[in-house]
Amino acid sequence: MKIFRSRFRATFSLLLTFAALIQFCVSNSAHAQTLTDSNLPIIIMDTYGQTILDDPKIIIDLGIIDNGFGVRNYVTDPQNDYFGQVAIEIRGSTSQQYTKKSYGFETRDSLLLDTNVSLLEMPEENDWILYGAYPDKTLLRNTFAYYTFNRMGHYASRTKHVELVRNGSYRGVYELMEKIKRDDQRVAIAKLNPADTVGDSLTGGYIIKIDKTTGNGTQFWNSSYDTLVFFQYDYPEDTDLVQVQKDYIQNYVYEFETALQGPSFTDPDSGYIKYIDVSSFIDFFLMQELGRTVDGYRSSCFMYKDKDSRAGKLTMGPLWDFNLSFGNCDYCAAYDTTGYQYQFNSICTGYDPHVPFWWGRLLQDPNYTD
Repeated sequence: MKIFRSRFRATFSLLLTFAALIQFCVSNSAHAQTLTDSNLPIIIMDTYGQTILDDPKIIIDLGIIDNGFGVRNYVTDPQNDYFGQVAIEIRGSTSQQYTKKSYGFETRDSLLLDTNVSLLEMPEENDWILYGAYPDKTLLRNTFAYYTFNRMGHYASRTKHVELVRNGSYRGVYELMEKIKRDDQRVAIAKLNPADTVGDSLTGGYIIKIDKTTGNGTQFWNSSYDTLVFFQYDYPEDTDLVQVQKDYIQNYVYEFETALQGPSFTDPDSGYIKYIDVSSFIDFFLMQELGRTVDGYRSSCFMYKDKDSRAGKLTMGPLWDFNLSFGNCDYCAAYDTTGYQYQFNSICTGYDPHVPFWWGRLLQDPNYTD
């Protein structure tokens, strides 16, 4: 308990430091609606008069100014961390209604082909997100949740706070984030190709999620135990999966749910343990309940499965979308400091998607709760 308290104090101290940093940046630049310099890296966008849309992506110039820790960044400085073309679009579902938009972008080479680059010292990739945390005025909830989950031993997206200037107009403080993606430096599971249709090659890797059915256009399937739980393909995308692969991952989830719902669900050989990475479920649960995000378990809820030969069981994570957490929500009791978010279906009737039955059932196993 003393170790836990010490770690909590250290983490809370870090959170306060983050808060002071962001408050300083906001008070010194956002109020004036102009930006000349900052202690944060500065992203410069030039859309050449184009409007950034939800779809399709458009090609723009994007540059990043970062002179290093402790050195001031000026908008007139050379764009020394990155300069090049990117394909960009507005991202999100509900968040598209906000005046502060979030963006997804892909770094491209001179031939407009995807090219992997390192941005602000993060590992090389071509898929990135500029997240505008409009509902979260601290701009910290995602950063804090991902950092904590990472310290618990799991992958979570790396983030860097930045200033954004678009077409000469200051747009505020954003978070540059890694998009959830299969990659050796992100979700490190095996690559699944269309030809992987038999044996061990069929068993991984998959990234799926429980989410709303609006805003993404992907196929989904329902839980056999609750038709308001929607499973969706994230990697590979549904258009890149062949039917036998779709059938495999759907059946795997069905077998897990059936074992968990069954009378022998605690049996180590035939129960739920056969199908899931238990520690990831526990840590995911702890983070959802600590933050009590109103969308927890039922939206932007990612999980993945690697190949059986790589000890591939259904694993929870990465965490995503904590802007409506830690008291930052005024409906469905998400602001309460008592009770549990996994009981959302009974607390807030009439809302969908639903939280799957998994979490309450797992807590009926003494070994799991221990």
